[in-house]
Amino acid sequence: MMSFGGVAAETVMLYPNIFHDAPASLDRARDFLVVSGPSDYFPPLGASVVLLSAVATVLTWRHRRLRLWIVAAAAVFVACEFLFSVVFFWPRNEIMFVDPTGTHPPEYLRQVAREFVAGHWVRLVGGAVTAALAFTALLGWARDTAPASRDTAAPAPDTGTAVRDAVTPGRSGGSGG
Repeated sequence: MMSFGGVAAETVMLYPNIFHDAPASLDRARDFLVVSGPSDYFPPLGASVVLLSAVATVLTWRHRRLRLWIVAAAAVFVACEFLFSVVFFWPRNEIMFVDPTGTHPPEYLRQVAREFVAGHWVRLVGGAVTAALAFTALLGWARDTAPASRDTAAPAPDTGTAVRDAVTPGRSGGSGG
């Protein structure tokens, strides 16, 4: 869920600034993201998500229903975040941010930037699906491990006419007298 939040934040804060006017905006992004950037945050986060998914799978192995949600979340994460990034995003990142400025013509950089933004929606949807699957597993775990509710309280007495008749002088509870 945290990874999805990071990708969603990138979508609304960073990417509009990075890709709105390629290649000039790509140059500004290079100048801005000097100390740290998404490549410093997401790889360690992704590795921790994969590791914690494996740990969660082992810890919930006896609970088939939970295990299926966790494995599904991990599979979507690996497919949409890791594998898709390696195959689709890394080559485009090289072109836009690693290759020396001026290596590629401006029209080609605009094309690569458009491809990157379009592909990013796959990653964003994959992150949303991963978060939903993980949250479903969390809800299932919470339901399965919650203490059983005990209805030990005695039912409330009927405080209707019987109580009123018992404390009202001159009433005999309907016996006429």
